[in-house]
Amino acid sequence: MPHMIIRGISVPQIQSISTALISELAAVCACGTDNFMLECLPVVSIFQGEICATYPFVEVGWFERGQEIRDSYAEVLTKHIISLGIPEVEIAFKLYREDSYYWNGKLV
Repeated sequence: MPHMIIRGISVPQIQSISTALISELAAVCACGTDNFMLECLPVVSIFQGEICATYPFVEVGWFERGQEIRDSYAEVLTKHIISLGIPEVEIAFKLYREDSYYWNGKLV
């Protein structure tokens, strides 16, 4: 945790920034790099009946860490994605509740 689901950015692009990105995000969250997962979803977007480019979007699933850490996390993530030549990206945080999170059938 955190878990990032990425749309609209190619796998090779994400691979190229993944090591530095995860290292910086781990520092922001004060946790190990082994806590992070990047998932790149192949998505086909349709607008007005036509296939179109998928807008760059990252959904971050995590346990709440506060506004300051969330802001820093979004800044680091945005910086790395923009470094790929992508002009803009949207990021949304999805909060997990500790009383509803199980690992191997046991409440964490």
